[in-house]
Amino acid sequence: MQSITLHNPIFWSDVPDVDVIRVGGAFYMVSTSMHSMPGCPIMKSVNLRDWETVTYVYNTLEDNPAHRLQDEKGIYGQGQWATSLRFHNDIYYLCFSSNDMQQFYIYQSKDIENGPWSRSVINGIYHDPALLFDNDNAYVIYGCGDVRITELNDDLSGVKPNGFDQLLLKTPTNNIGLRCEGCHAYKINGEYYLLFIEWPTDGNQRRRQVCYRSKELLGEYKRKIILDDDMGYHNKGIAQGAIFDTPHGDWYSMLFQDHDAVGRIPYVLPVHWEDGWPMIGENGKAQEKVQVSLPDDQAKPLVISDDFNYQENKLALNWQWNHNPNNSLWSVTEKKGVLRLKTAQLTDNVLNAQNTLTQRTEGPKCSGAIRLNTSNMKIGDHAGLIALQSTFGTVGIYRETDDKFYIKTTVNDGSGQEKETMSLCYPVSDLYLKIVFDYEDSRDLATFYYSGNGVDWRAVGEKLSMKYTLDHFMGYRIGLFYYATEEAGGSIDVDFFQYEKGSHVH
Repeated sequence: MQSITLHNPIFWSDVPDVDVIRVGGAFYMVSTSMHSMPGCPIMKSVNLRDWETVTYVYNTLEDNPAHRLQDEKGIYGQGQWATSLRFHNDIYYLCFSSNDMQQFYIYQSKDIENGPWSRSVINGIYHDPALLFDNDNAYVIYGCGDVRITELNDDLSGVKPNGFDQLLLKTPTNNIGLRCEGCHAYKINGEYYLLFIEWPTDGNQRRRQVCYRSKELLGEYKRKIILDDDMGYHNKGIAQGAIFDTPHGDWYSMLFQDHDAVGRIPYVLPVHWEDGWPMIGENGKAQEKVQVSLPDDQAKPLVISDDFNYQENKLALNWQWNHNPNNSLWSVTEKKGVLRLKTAQLTDNVLNAQNTLTQRTEGPKCSGAIRLNTSNMKIGDHAGLIALQSTFGTVGIYRETDDKFYIKTTVNDGSGQEKETMSLCYPVSDLYLKIVFDYEDSRDLATFYYSGNGVDWRAVGEKLSMKYTLDHFMGYRIGLFYYATEEAGGSIDVDFFQYEKGSHVH
């Protein structure tokens, strides 16, 4: 078997709350997608280095005004969180809680890549759940600080009557700011292992990975810190995630690290079993380069350029909508080779705009550019590109009258509304827009540009100081937005989305 080298982070992009399993020679990973739709992405790899998004579990989680951005609030930072993924008796299971719905979801399928997925819904929040199969019994272990265990019925459609439903263990409170959460549960060689993240408030004050271990599911658990390292990055610990083996019996973990505005980024690290404990890294340290004996493969891009030249009205899996889309208001087939967006409701705020189409951004630097035709915009329409988080920034075009268009840049004014930072009269209906994201060493700056020919670019507005905030709880995305403030029924055409990444981006 060929030895290949992984370079950490695996993605310099927001792929948080990872869980990983291996089935045969394939590794599958699930991650949090919150308010992005379709949701609950499934990624696949054969070597832990080269990953591809192969599907989403659902197109919409729920269909209600908040999920459709029709309540002037949305579900930012809510939706699907911290999913547990397992394979048992030839069935794939995953589960997560949704804070906005106050519900616990369990999905299952015999085909993880093609579905279909059936779902069960249980009332209540099972915070950061971990599915555990013990013979033919199924449990969910969950909570923050006080960790509970609840037994599920045989088909995982609900809580088992008269089954276990109790406190499993209490994690430390002294000098701990964030008590244990983010559980991943395993039964390995007859012992039970519960992996958590915790955040001490004494000493180095960074998040770390801990393990609880017991020979009895409901027995006394021993505790050990299994990784406490930041790989030299601003004392931000690498923690929370899964452990798994390869077909050859080697063990690895996938954890993530807070990287400020770009989001929470994943690392693959070796696991060495020492006296029955899964110790992560090499001599307690995370490393940039990791050797694995697995097949070579071709990396699939996490973020893509797109000429919107599709044979059917279906976008590449790299794209996600901000909240539920209105599928009657977008098309890549109505006019060949363009993305057409239309409006059907009024809003004065980009955060409430339906059908904002997004992709992740990547460090150390990246940029996204579009060519936009504005001739069918209505008076009061606003369209363009957004650096999407709560502290957002936009560069776009605004139609004030029949014959007056203005290039505008806006930012969040502190209340979620748009504050204009620049307005410039623009006389023609075709223009190019671009945002450059700079995440090097958490510099976290976005710069906005426009061009009349796609070659000569002019920076406009103010540079955006990007901030990762918990109300959105997501790394910055780049989005194509279009909304109406006075009259619905307009449209825009986007000819292409051109993406670049690397330190050379300017």
